[in-house]
Amino acid sequence: MNEDLLRALHDEHATALLVFVRRLTGDRGQAEDIVQETLLRAWRHASRLPPDGIRPWLFTTARRLVIDAHRARSARPKETDAELPAVVAADEIDAALDAALVLDAIRTLTREHREVLVDSFYRGRTAAEIAADRGLPAGTVRSRIFYALRALRLALQERGVDGP
Repeated sequence: MNEDLLRALHDEHATALLVFVRRLTGDRGQAEDIVQETLLRAWRHASRLPPDGIRPWLFTTARRLVIDAHRARSARPKETDAELPAVVAADEIDAALDAALVLDAIRTLTREHREVLVDSFYRGRTAAEIAADRGLPAGTVRSRIFYALRALRLALQERGVDGP
């Protein structure tokens, strides 16, 4: 039974987890190690996993393992005397991980939803400006923004992000 659970977790979630963790780490080998550790933790704690929220638990656990791995590497003494670029502060790492998480979630949206979110939130344009530029009714733009935010919220929840 336990091996079946591990196999099921792997088959259903490993690919998405690997893509997510690889974006956070930039290193396939490290990403594979973190995904393996995440799945093993899920297997060990199977009785305590939320039945309707396994995927968010997996993504949250993987994200925390990435942060832990970064902090562990940062705590080690330098192995060389050569000058290295300044190490990013922990707050900057959290911000970079959050940005990667949001970017990964935005990539799951339809092209139309992505475009209105980028125009609205990243370029600071109003619905009327977006509508005029894209040749759409303003109501359509407002509707797309609403549904894009809803889809983005669901995509982030799938990745373990809790929010309003």
